[in-house]
Amino acid sequence: MKKLIVTSIGKAVRTATKLRGGGGSALPGLVIEKIDSTYVASMLRQLPLGVVVVSGTNGKTTTTKMVVELLESQGLTVFTNKTGSNFVRGVAAALANDATLGGKIRADIAVLELDEAHAVHFVKTVAPNYSLLLNVMRDQLDRFGEIDTTAKMLQTIAEVTNKSVVINREDPRLLTIGTALPAQKPVYYGLSEPLRKTFVSDDDMRSGTSEANKNLPDASGTLLSLNGKKVRFELGGREHVAALQLEGIYNTYNAVAALTLVATICGENTSYTKLIERLATITPAFGRGETIMVQGQPLELVLVKNPSGFRLGLQSFDPNGYATMIAINDNYADGRDMSWLWDVDFHSLTSAGVQAVTGIRAYDMALRLQYDDVPVEKDAVLVDTHESLERFIRLHAHQPKRIYCTYTAMLALRKQLEKHAAVEKVL
Repeated sequence: MKKLIVTSIGKAVRTATKLRGGGGSALPGLVIEKIDSTYVASMLRQLPLGVVVVSGTNGKTTTTKMVVELLESQGLTVFTNKTGSNFVRGVAAALANDATLGGKIRADIAVLELDEAHAVHFVKTVAPNYSLLLNVMRDQLDRFGEIDTTAKMLQTIAEVTNKSVVINREDPRLLTIGTALPAQKPVYYGLSEPLRKTFVSDDDMRSGTSEANKNLPDASGTLLSLNGKKVRFELGGREHVAALQLEGIYNTYNAVAALTLVATICGENTSYTKLIERLATITPAFGRGETIMVQGQPLELVLVKNPSGFRLGLQSFDPNGYATMIAINDNYADGRDMSWLWDVDFHSLTSAGVQAVTGIRAYDMALRLQYDDVPVEKDAVLVDTHESLERFIRLHAHQPKRIYCTYTAMLALRKQLEKHAAVEKVL
């Protein structure tokens, strides 16, 4: 009865929030937490295959989306916090939204993207059956203090996971976590030797050298090579080739993480043929290489939030032929400390230039580009993202466009783009 009442209240709050023009993903969860702090745990206990937690600095949203779709290819019904709210309140809101009026969740398994700090809170009440640890990078250090704090959070998740922890063996901090776990727990995914210089760790970026581990554990899933969107990888003891719709070389590595996790969950029942077929159809998560058609031209949104992610984004896309915008905010969800921008090499933009710079930290970004001799279009540095976007679209109407943006800047831009195109509603 209690679940019925709380679910009904959550649904009502969500509806009211949407009618008032809000997203509806946070407030219902906050109300639910106040009424019943056990709601999330009691709802998730219904699922026969339990809970999967996906966490780490980069790639959570896209990887979670891949895991969900790949599990569905294996015949499973999956619950997930698809609104993009990766706090516990977001999970609560998603549960209330998806549940029947009787408080039932019709799913076999839950796959949850969780912010590192909120994941620690979550696993105190809901121990995951499986977890996926992606990476540890300098991101929002104003929240976490230092990179090792983030690693300790992920270690907590790993320690309470009941069955298997899928770990990026190329990340030295995650490898340390894995080696401290009971032998049956860690399952690793990784890179072939030639690719390690492409996907550098945070420590490598700071030192300027590759610190590849000499004695790495065997990987269950390995990214072997990539050629554009065509990737070759090893999984289940066999080589596979897939052509991805996902943009960005970083997503090829996320794909191997997702495949390794799903193969671990499904075990001997894994259909690798169905996995590869489904992988080729997966599209980007919102704002993560998402393409929106505006006036007949593609506009790509590329989320950037730390030096490694920005570096790989720039490495993934040829700027020639594209009009480029960079939108940098420093709101809480972005991280207040933007000093990491000075660790990014922007020289790839020198020849094509940048046609718009916007966001709260627009002038800081413009200064950074100046130091790398990247030309910025005249009068194109504007703090107001709405004004900047309208100018960008107007002046470059007949050109493909690409926007590198921090999280809250991306949300603001997507909202503004609704005036110009069909934009998927996710929040």
